Amino acid sequence: MHFDEEQIENLDKIFRINLINSCSGYKSANLIGTISDKGVKNLAVFSSITHLGSTPPLLGFFLRPTEIVPRHTYLNIKQNSYYTINSVQEDFADQAHHTSAKYDRDVSEFDIANISSETINGFPAPFVSSSSIKIGMKFVEEIKINYNKSRLIVGKIVELNVDDALISKDGFINLNSAKVATISGCDGYSFPKRNIRKGYQKPNKS
Repeated sequence: MHFDEEQIENLDKIFRINLINSCSGYKSANLIGTISDKGVKNLAVFSSITHLGSTPPLLGFFLRPTEIVPRHTYLNIKQNSYYTINSVQEDFADQAHHTSAKYDRDVSEFDIANISSETINGFPAPFVSSSSIKIGMKFVEEIKINYNKSRLIVGKIVELNVDDALISKDGFINLNSAKVATISGCDGYSFPKRNIRKGYQKPNKS
């Protein structure tokens, strides 16, 4: 099938959303945990988290426009600076996906989705107890994309908790052993079964 620019713009809304969200391939599935200034714990599933650098260790994620629809994750991060990124495993993917539903800010998705939170080393944002990979983040900056008013939220990794059995001697985290989820489109969850590592490449020498 071929879609030119005009055809894409004129597609049925839901068809276009599914098509464009899935055409770039698999994305990571993560739960972002935050807390409001009133102490309400917020949890939301995201598929837009991306690695931005290792020194310093930075991760970014994208938010759709905040001007029309209130984004509780964004508001909490702006208030408190700290948040967590937590892996989604196969055994609680259904619960994780439900956090995408729009609840009032005074409702905790941890409670609604029956996902347990935990505090680690006094970190000021809630982690997901059942996640194999739990990342503590500190807000660094935001970059507004003027073309569609979305925002790139940049944070620094200041705490990292990983199940011992998942880390290899060279630091590689074996995600498929933990049955960590990926997302395609808006609601398609997949669970990789194996890794193939190709190794660090250098130019060929004669």
